[in-house]
Amino acid sequence: MKHIILGGGCFWCTEAVFKQVRGVSEVISGYAGGTADQANYDAVCGGSTGHVEVIKVVFDEAKIGLSDLLLIFFATHDPTQLNRQGNDVGTQYASVIFYEDEEQKQAGEQVIAALKADGLDVKTRLDPAPEFFKAEDYHQDFYARNPSQGYCNAVIPPKLAKLQSKFVDYLK
Repeated sequence: MKHIILGGGCFWCTEAVFKQVRGVSEVISGYAGGTADQANYDAVCGGSTGHVEVIKVVFDEAKIGLSDLLLIFFATHDPTQLNRQGNDVGTQYASVIFYEDEEQKQAGEQVIAALKADGLDVKTRLDPAPEFFKAEDYHQDFYARNPSQGYCNAVIPPKLAKLQSKFVDYLK
């Protein structure tokens, strides 16, 4: 099994998307990329730690390739927004790929280059993987446990609809 850390706005949204993807065995919401020695929701949302809300995606490369995961990542959030996704504003909502090795770095570079060649002004950072801090338990599987919560109900279904229409062959 391989894993990659992705930040594409609120981790509730990205987690909900990747839990639907074939070959993904686990999605863990968390924080990465900050300067503080610890991370928790209140501190990260306050902007004092520099951490980004991220997910750690654990996947089986025999069932889904890294490039396909990255295509799903870029299609289900807006990589042209700097430190925001819609109404979620702040460095904690940055678009970022935290790569674990040279293969992941190169895959990220290739997908970003292709998007830029298509005319997108991609703001996604491509950084070496820092320490990952698992988010509090109540953030794990948040959408599955709270589908009618206001934020979830407004923001996540359009992302899932895009996943289901563009990536039907990759659904569980």
